[in-house]
Amino acid sequence: MITLPDIEVCTEIYSSASSLVYRGIRQSDNTPIILKVLKADYPTTAALIRSKQEYAITRSLDIEGVIKVYSQQDYQRSLVMTLEDFGGESLEKFRQDLPESYCPMPLAEFLHLAIQLAEIIGSIHASQVIHRDINPSNIVLNPATGRVKIIDFGIATRFSRTNPSFQNPNVLEGTLAYISPEQTGRMNRILDYRTDFYSLGVTYYELLTGQLPFVTDDMLELVHCHIAGQAITPHELNSEIPPIVSEIILKLMAKNAEDRYQSAAGIEADLGTCLLQLETTNKIEAFPLGMQDISDRFQIPQKLYGREAEIETLLAAFERVAGETKEQNTYPKSQIELILVAGYSGIGKSALVQEIYKPITQKRGYFISGKFDQFGRNIPYSAIVTAFQSLMRQILAESETALQQWRDQILEAVGAIGQVIIDVIPEVELIIGAQPPVPKVGAIEAQNRFNLVFQKFIRVFSSPEHPLVIFLDDLQWVDSATLKLIELMMTDSETQSLLLIGAYRDHEIDAVHPLLLLLNELRSRSIAVNQIALAPLALQDTCQLIAETLHRDAASIAPLAELIQRKTAGNPFFVEQFLKMLYTENLIEWAGRVSTGGGRHGGTTPTKPWFS
Repeated sequence: MITLPDIEVCTEIYSSASSLVYRGIRQSDNTPIILKVLKADYPTTAALIRSKQEYAITRSLDIEGVIKVYSQQDYQRSLVMTLEDFGGESLEKFRQDLPESYCPMPLAEFLHLAIQLAEIIGSIHASQVIHRDINPSNIVLNPATGRVKIIDFGIATRFSRTNPSFQNPNVLEGTLAYISPEQTGRMNRILDYRTDFYSLGVTYYELLTGQLPFVTDDMLELVHCHIAGQAITPHELNSEIPPIVSEIILKLMAKNAEDRYQSAAGIEADLGTCLLQLETTNKIEAFPLGMQDISDRFQIPQKLYGREAEIETLLAAFERVAGETKEQNTYPKSQIELILVAGYSGIGKSALVQEIYKPITQKRGYFISGKFDQFGRNIPYSAIVTAFQSLMRQILAESETALQQWRDQILEAVGAIGQVIIDVIPEVELIIGAQPPVPKVGAIEAQNRFNLVFQKFIRVFSSPEHPLVIFLDDLQWVDSATLKLIELMMTDSETQSLLLIGAYRDHEIDAVHPLLLLLNELRSRSIAVNQIALAPLALQDTCQLIAETLHRDAASIAPLAELIQRKTAGNPFFVEQFLKMLYTENLIEWAGRVSTGGGRHGGTTPTKPWFS
């Protein structure tokens, strides 16, 4: 228990890995309160910053459906927040303690609650905040008053489109059973406010069916289910759920954010229609969804346009090194493979490579990446080091049992000269511990020794059980030591299930560039080297991108598409920036949109003549 002046702490009501929550009373005015304190005796700087951010965001939300925070103060070496206590308990606690009423919930009660939640989330989004952790534990209900509030803004963010990184499921932010595909960092998609709609859909699913859509104890399998798995339709699990309510939930849980509801008002409207039908006719008939789902945000779709063949080439290469083949052996298996992606800056090389996230997750593989720097060509192995540092962080986040297995395998591979690897990748020491010093040798001998032990080191992480994909960007600036290491990796007969992907600007290298010389050498030795040359978008693809952004048919925006194609030369990055410029300069006017199935046309209209 904690001790604070003017506060009587009554009981601990919740404990997580990072915080403790207590019920108490402020004695000066006899007000019931909730106290939230960081759990660690010595919280990290990151934990303290996060707690202060949670306080600031919660304090800024003057919304009836959001828990109110009174104050935050220092407590010993930590921080404690004081919040309102309106007599509620979390839905998760009700589900555990009163399963007959909340697991599953009766349809009418669910609809009343679901409408309230949609309205609250809409208000949160209108305040430019994304919660990022909607689930029954963070929804508090007082059954006596019917009041419901959303709590715990610990990982909430202000509105921005962020790109989560590929990382171990153990360290993902959010509650894994409820997070959206894009929040896993393995979808090559930007994270925005619609991540909350997916989590809300999973919450609705659980409240109505009594179970989660994806049930597994394997975290990586759960991530893959969110990305590619199809949940059983709710009304198949509970026959009392009308099919149209199932459709609403599954629309919320669509894998791509563009296919979900685009506004909380749209969710609220469709749920309201269901409730009205239930109360007036005692049944719920099907009706078109999304009729009032009007988005007030200008957003460019995140999918890739005009890259279908290139994506297929990339995925086929991964299937070969992962031990899978297409039907009739169209693609023969290979142990290791190199694939190069060439094109101008902004053409979409990195975005294309990230399409490999899904199959890597399915095969329980690892994806690591590094980037060469124009002014760091004299730093050997810079991108390789960055890539393997991220791999070490992924491994350090695994269970102690798995970590011990990795420790044993690495020590067996590097033998008595593990310090050679630690000198280049210091994070390795966190896994295998301190290693004895190695004898000093000349420069050439030292490089040969490193190359030898690195070959053995990399074999540990690339296997049919967990294929390894290494992505090295900006190879036009690669150093000679890394090129030699790439050659050794690609010619090592004992390495398996390794896919090395490189990206470079082909207009910045010539025929005598060391990279091209290496590629010619590898091909002469029958090493699998594939090349993907990314061309600018065709006018047809640019037209499709613009039409789907502005929610107009292709014919009506053809003049604009031709203009943008001329101005940008079909470079996807420039196309996106040009569209944003038109919008921010009020050269096009956003009139809202209706999601698929809606009746309103909406879209964007020009406010000034097209310019040339």
